[in-house]
Amino acid sequence: MKTQVGAKPSDEIKLPWLLLGELFTWIGASFIWPLTSVFLNKQLHVSLAMIGVVLLFNCLANMIGSFIAGWAYDRFNPYYLLIAGSGLDAVVLFLMAADHTWPIYWLWMTLTGFLGGWNGALINSTATSLKSKQPRFVFNMLYFFQNLGVVIGTLIVGYVYDYSVTLLFIIAASLFVVVCLNTIFNYRPIIQFHKERMANKDEKVKQKAESMPRPNWQLTLGFYVALGVIWLMYMNWESNLSVYMVSLGIPFHLYSLLWTINATTIVIVQAILAKYPNIFKTLFHQVIFGIVMFAISFITLIFAKDYPHFVFSMITLTLGEATAMPAMPAYVNELSPISSKGRYQGLTLSSQSIGRAVGPLFGGLIIDRFGYIQFFIVAAIGIFILVGYLIPLHAKLKDKLTIYSH
Repeated sequence: MKTQVGAKPSDEIKLPWLLLGELFTWIGASFIWPLTSVFLNKQLHVSLAMIGVVLLFNCLANMIGSFIAGWAYDRFNPYYLLIAGSGLDAVVLFLMAADHTWPIYWLWMTLTGFLGGWNGALINSTATSLKSKQPRFVFNMLYFFQNLGVVIGTLIVGYVYDYSVTLLFIIAASLFVVVCLNTIFNYRPIIQFHKERMANKDEKVKQKAESMPRPNWQLTLGFYVALGVIWLMYMNWESNLSVYMVSLGIPFHLYSLLWTINATTIVIVQAILAKYPNIFKTLFHQVIFGIVMFAISFITLIFAKDYPHFVFSMITLTLGEATAMPAMPAYVNELSPISSKGRYQGLTLSSQSIGRAVGPLFGGLIIDRFGYIQFFIVAAIGIFILVGYLIPLHAKLKDKLTIYSH
C-alpha cells in the first residue's frame, strides 16, 4: 500500500476550539429541526404534505451547500468561509425570530438547510487539516460533540417551545453568534495552513484540484452509495416510524424519547471509541460493523410490537450510526489528495443529503402500497446488499489504494 505525506503547515487549529464550534452548532440546529413539523402543522396549520415539501427543500439545500462549500474549501481561504457560514446562519435565525409566519418560514428553512450543509462540509474539511491527532480520533470526537449537542438541544427545546417559539429562535441565533466569534478568534491558524497548501501546488494544480487515484475513487464511491442508501432507510425513523408506533398504542412522547436515547447512546459509544481508538483493527472494519448493525436494527423492527422492543431496535440502530457514520468520512479523508479534501468531504455530506431528501417519500410509497413490515424487510435487505458490495470491493482494491496521511 502506497503512502503519501503532505507538507506539514507550521500551525493548526486546536482541536478543542473545533469541537466547541461543532457543539454549539448542533445545539443551535437541534432547536430547529425537532419543532418544524409540529410548529407548522399545529400553529401555522400547514398540511403534512406541504411540510414534506418544506423538509425536501431543506435537505436539497443542505446537499447543495455541502457540495459548494467543499469545492470552495479547496480554492479559497477557509477562515473567511467559516466566518461567513456561521455569521449568516445567525442572521437567518434572527430573521426567523422576527417573522416565522407562513410561507416565509419555508424560505428560512431552505436557507438554514443550505447553511447547515455549508458549515458541516467546512468543519469536516477543516478537520482534515489537523495533523497532531489521528484522523480517526478527530472524526470520532467531532461526531461525539455533534451528538452531545443534539442531546442538549433536544432536551431544552421542548421546555422552551412551550414558553415561546420566538425565544427558541433567538437562543439558536445567539448560539451561532458564539460559533462565529469562536471562529474569528480561534480559527486563524487555518490562514497559515491555506497559504502553505497553496504554496505547495504548482500553477496547474492551483487552477484545478487534484483528483483521486482511480482505486481510491472506486472505494470512495462505494462509501457514497452506502451513505445514500443508509440515510434513505434511516430517515423513516424520523418520519414514518412515529405514525407506526402511535398506531400500536405507544404515546408520541415515548417516540420522542427514543431520540434522546439515540443521542445519549452515540455520546457513550463515541466516548468509548475516543478512549480506545483501536477497538476496530481498521477503519474499514468499523464501517462494516456499523452497516451490519443498521441492517439488524430493521430486522428487529419486524418483531417490535411494544416499547421495549423499539428501544432495543433504536439502540441497535445507534450502534451502527455511532460506528459507521464517523468512520466513512475519516476513511474518505485518508483516500483524498491534499489539494482536494474539501471536494470529497463535501460530496460525503451531499450523499447523505440525497438519502435524507428522498427517504421519507421512498418509505411512504412502500408503506402505503405494501405495509410497514414489508418496508422493514426491504430496508434490511438493501443495507445487507451494501455489505456484500463493499467487502469484495475493498478486498479487490486494498493493495492498490494510495493513502494520504494529511
